[in-house]
Amino acid sequence: MTAQLAPLYARHLATVRKRTDEALALGGFDRLLIAAGAPLNKFLDDQDFPFVANPHFRHWLPLTDAPGSWIVYAPGAKPTLLFVQPRDYWHVVPAAPSGYWVDQFDIRVVRSAAEAVAALPKSGRNAVIGPACPSIEGVEANNPQPVLDYLHWHRSYKTPYELALMREASRIGARAHRAAERAFRGGHSEFGIHLAYLAAARQIDAELPYASIVGLNEHGAVLHYTNFDRQPPPAHRSLLIDAGASCAGYASDITRTYAGADESEFQALIDSVDAAQRGFADQVRAGQSYPQLHIHAHHVLADVLREHGFIRMNAEDAVASGVTSAFFPHGLGHPIGAQVHDVAGFQQSERGGTIARPEGHPYLRMTRVLEPGMVVTIEPGLYFIDMLLDELRANPAAKDVDWARVDAFRPYGGIRIEDDVACTDGAPENLTRDAFAQLA
Repeated sequence: MTAQLAPLYARHLATVRKRTDEALALGGFDRLLIAAGAPLNKFLDDQDFPFVANPHFRHWLPLTDAPGSWIVYAPGAKPTLLFVQPRDYWHVVPAAPSGYWVDQFDIRVVRSAAEAVAALPKSGRNAVIGPACPSIEGVEANNPQPVLDYLHWHRSYKTPYELALMREASRIGARAHRAAERAFRGGHSEFGIHLAYLAAARQIDAELPYASIVGLNEHGAVLHYTNFDRQPPPAHRSLLIDAGASCAGYASDITRTYAGADESEFQALIDSVDAAQRGFADQVRAGQSYPQLHIHAHHVLADVLREHGFIRMNAEDAVASGVTSAFFPHGLGHPIGAQVHDVAGFQQSERGGTIARPEGHPYLRMTRVLEPGMVVTIEPGLYFIDMLLDELRANPAAKDVDWARVDAFRPYGGIRIEDDVACTDGAPENLTRDAFAQLA
């Protein structure tokens, strides 16, 4: 894969430099300084949280473990990497940069974060992007909004290099999901399933793009369930696993739901949600409004609820009355790339601004129209969440809910199926389904 990445990366960096030139001109800056960042300290402790590099830093180069380092770029000049390689016998010292990308940078090795800051250029107007950037003489702005708006907007459009990394992250995630399913079928605990996932991904928790969700039975009704029971339950009725993988700083985000061997009715419901999800993914096409696709998903899922006997009303009434929101309370998905919930999902243009969510859908994470180059998740769900169902009982539409049927499905928790889908000039590219197909 490395040999294939070299030409893709060269073109990617040329694109990033062009976008940066335009962003700097828009903001009236002479150069861009990007901090990799530093590990966050734990309160009243001498330990740090796991380091996560600034996504802008990862967008420029595939270094995910370079705390204290900086990128320096001025239009027309080769970018410089100030790489911190400390003298340290307490920790593993980062190896000197190598690989397909290094010839695109002037690399200067320094021995501390302070030395890196001292080496930053002080003249002219510097746009600085990073968390809690140190005070630097001559810096007039920190995370300037016009620069960020422009860069975030254009980061929505993935380069072929970025798509190659995301395909690999999807392949890693699909492989690990298969291992997790085997662990579920083998009767393991949530913790055991999680360990099987990590082993197959060959990534530790800190390297995954987000904390994995592994919920057996009723735990599938907790949208962000991350507790990991150590003991297996008496019966394995269902598993909802939402877990991704990383490749050179880029993420995959995959969710699958499985029914136990003798749970045919729940499996039938999974199959209906899966068919609906495939239909939504097929509509990730240029010109499609993402909010409209989200609303369409509510109508389709209303039909699923009626088909399986949970409600006795048409789709229009189920959506308008809020009934579908009790079963599907989150958004259809979000942008994904260098961040799991990638930037600019609500942005109006490269100059900033916000596109509001549709009324009644407060958790939707994207309101833009889809365009070629965008990658989004498509993750519909149906859940049996006690709190929301209790609220639904107070709704006049509750008379059209078959509560005995609903109660029979509470022990399964819920269903979510999630793919990462790229918008192209034609048919969408489903990175997740393609990765699972390659395993088969």
